[in-house]
Amino acid sequence: MSLSRKLDIWYNDFGRTLPWRGISDPYRIWLSEIILQQTRIEQGRDYYHRFVEAFPTVADLAAASEEQVLKLWQGLGYYSRARNLHAAAQYIMNECGGMFPSDYEGILKLKGVGRYTAAAIASFAFRLPHPVIDGNVYRFVSRLCGIATPIATDAAYGEFEALLLKQIDRERPDRFNAALMDFGSLQCKPVPDCTQCPFADECNALETGRVGMLPVKVSKAKPKDRWFYYFYLRWQADGKEFTLVEQREDKDIWRGLYQFPLLETGNELNEKQLHVEAARFAEENFHLSPFIFHLSHPFRHQLTHRTIHAIFLEAELPSETIPTTGKYRTIPTRELKNIPVSRLIDRYLQAL
Repeated sequence: MSLSRKLDIWYNDFGRTLPWRGISDPYRIWLSEIILQQTRIEQGRDYYHRFVEAFPTVADLAAASEEQVLKLWQGLGYYSRARNLHAAAQYIMNECGGMFPSDYEGILKLKGVGRYTAAAIASFAFRLPHPVIDGNVYRFVSRLCGIATPIATDAAYGEFEALLLKQIDRERPDRFNAALMDFGSLQCKPVPDCTQCPFADECNALETGRVGMLPVKVSKAKPKDRWFYYFYLRWQADGKEFTLVEQREDKDIWRGLYQFPLLETGNELNEKQLHVEAARFAEENFHLSPFIFHLSHPFRHQLTHRTIHAIFLEAELPSETIPTTGKYRTIPTRELKNIPVSRLIDRYLQAL
């Protein structure tokens, strides 16, 4: 029995029902695929519904401000996905006459769309025979065929694509790809139950005792430690409480998101060092003489290539002491809930 047929039988019994499955709207399929990059389905489902409600069409998304898009994306991480999504929507409206590209090459031109995403959209929206190849697919196919080529490389992609192009159901490539993805995610897990696998009698990895060794992965670099010290300054004016924020604008993490004024150091500071550095930072940036502040408990935030160690310096300033802004923006503290911030700062605000 062919790979396609076995997957189809398994999919009948165990395939997932998802809101972006069984539809042909390329905009919504694209939206779901971008959200699900580096995101679990359980979390991504809620964001998908929020985006569809806020921006029902690609024209609505293109017309939104980047700040609106980032705010709605808040908590998903990898914010370049949101910025690319927004830029691609504007590209579709401005360069494609508002029509979503209908072929693989055209889809691949969209900012933030790689080979996997282009294949998914092409097959699900337009039923074009392009196999999807993600981490789950790599794991299943490498075990089934005994492929030891390190994944996440161009060589591996070409090898797996050539193999799957021979197997894909050209009449129903959308169903083949959905089954392939679900099988890798639900059945051929990192630690699978091979006794329940319909491919057990032909799996190379199971026969050779290499289930735990495949797929072969390229070793990842150790995450870099960074130390962030945020200044949460508050003061009263005209019966309202205000604070300072700044927008991250460089090519570093969280570009476009807002944060409290930040002092970043190359290493962790002890309490005495922190008082010295905080006084210097406040004098240089806010023209404030030394003031009393309270330290939050430490926050640890893990990113793929970064480990952020953060402490928030909290201070209530006299009402007549309003820091000069410079690159900083003065806002009422109640507005913090309306601007896009990182998950780290959101965690801090939720804990207050």
